[in-house]
Amino acid sequence: MLILAHNLRELRFGELMGVYLQGNQEIAKRDHPEEPAGVGLRLVEENLYRYLQECFFRIPGAVYAVWEEGGSYVSALRAEPYRDGVLINALETAPDQRGSGFAFRLLGAVLDPLDGPVYSHVAKDNIPSLKLHQKLGFERIQENAVYLDGSVDSRTCTLRWMRKN
Repeated sequence: MLILAHNLRELRFGELMGVYLQGNQEIAKRDHPEEPAGVGLRLVEENLYRYLQECFFRIPGAVYAVWEEGGSYVSALRAEPYRDGVLINALETAPDQRGSGFAFRLLGAVLDPLDGPVYSHVAKDNIPSLKLHQKLGFERIQENAVYLDGSVDSRTCTLRWMRKN
C-alpha cells in the first residue's frame, strides 16, 4: 500500500531507518570511520532526520513515498520539484525484502498520476536500480547527476521518465 507523507509526523521514522539500514551503515563507515559502528549509524540517522525536518519537508511539493506491506515499511523514496518536473531520490528497499517487487510497485504508484518529466539520479554501478528504472520506461539522459545545490556527481547518471501516449 502506498503512503505519501508531507511531514515527519506522517512517517514512522524508526521503521523508515530499517528500510535504509544498509545504505546508512555504508554512509556511517564513509563519513564517521573513527566512530564505533552503532555511533556512526546513529549520527547518520540524526543527520537525515534533521535534513527532513529543516530542509526537505519545507520544499513545497516535497513528499516521502513509502510502500507498506503487511503493516511494515518495505520500500521508500523521496520526490521533490526539480527542473521542469519531479526528482525521485533515495529509492531503497529493506535488505530482507529485495527482489520482491516492492520498489517496482512503489515507483510505479508514484509515477501513475504524473505525466512527467520525472528525473532520477542512480549510481552507475547500481545495476538492479538501473534495470528497474528502465523497466518502468526511464531513459538515461545524462552521464552525471546535477543536484539542486549545483553539485555534480560523476558516479551517478540522470534518468528521465515521460508518460508515453
